[in-house]
Amino acid sequence: MLNTQNHQETAMLRDEVEMLMRERDTLLRVTGAAAAFVAEIDSASLAAETLQAAEVLAESLNHLSEDTLRESLEAVKAHIDAMS
Repeated sequence: MLNTQNHQETAMLRDEVEMLMRERDTLLRVTGAAAAFVAEIDSASLAAETLQAAEVLAESLNHLSEDTLRESLEAVKAHIDAMS
């Protein structure tokens, strides 16, 4: 009985970790896409409200570690390459 419970707990933890890894992959792609978008926009042509949102996005991206940002950009590049 204890072995069955341990097996079930292990399976639940495995499922949770797999779900978190999928979520992380999605967040990396979103972050990479946002970083690529911010790098390409012309802030001078944005409306004031849009510029504020772009600035908040840019500030949020600047708080990421260099490794996370690099990984995010690589994830979005891989996604774009897969679509081609």
